[in-house]
Amino acid sequence: MACCDETLAKTSGNKPRKIEDSADMAAVFSALSNPARIDILRHISENRHCGCKDITKVLPLAQSTVSQHLKVLIEAGIVQVETIPPRSRYQVNDDLLKAMALTTSSFLDSCCEGKCC
Repeated sequence: MACCDETLAKTSGNKPRKIEDSADMAAVFSALSNPARIDILRHISENRHCGCKDITKVLPLAQSTVSQHLKVLIEAGIVQVETIPPRSRYQVNDDLLKAMALTTSSFLDSCCEGKCC
């Protein structure tokens, strides 16, 4: 199993740690800023270990387009790839997304302290 930047999603026990680095947060949000990538991520999360062809069967995107979007998601660490020739299988990096959820929630809470209704 190959994971891009494993430092983003290191956990202690079963609890994900927050992602403190703003550049790491921005890289993940940037990768998620495209609606097609969100659709691809949803499909992968619902269909563990699916391949690129599986995604192109359900989304109105060319295989080359899906491959480019997967590359961005992998580089951001959101998706992990396992290559077993002749096929690559993709899965969501659950640890990273849990860490991002924790970090985003904490970040938004800190921005609103004493200012929200």
